[in-house]
Amino acid sequence: VKYLNRDGKLQEIEAEGLMATCLQHEIDHLNGVLFIDHISKLKRDMVVKKFKKLARDKAGNKAPGKLVG
Repeated sequence: VKYLNRDGKLQEIEAEGLMATCLQHEIDHLNGVLFIDHISKLKRDMVVKKFKKLARDKAGNKAPGKLVG
């Protein structure tokens, strides 16, 4: 990854493993990419459905359901 340091000097870092994952996560933020954009349509639809149910439950003052299950 190439970047500018605090002094505006071009730097480059090579990463793997957790550090690479963290860098990609932060770069995704800068590019407007969300975690949900990386999952399959089927899983994304399931997550959206669960969030909608949680919102309905909250609006109806019901106990919130499980998000992960």
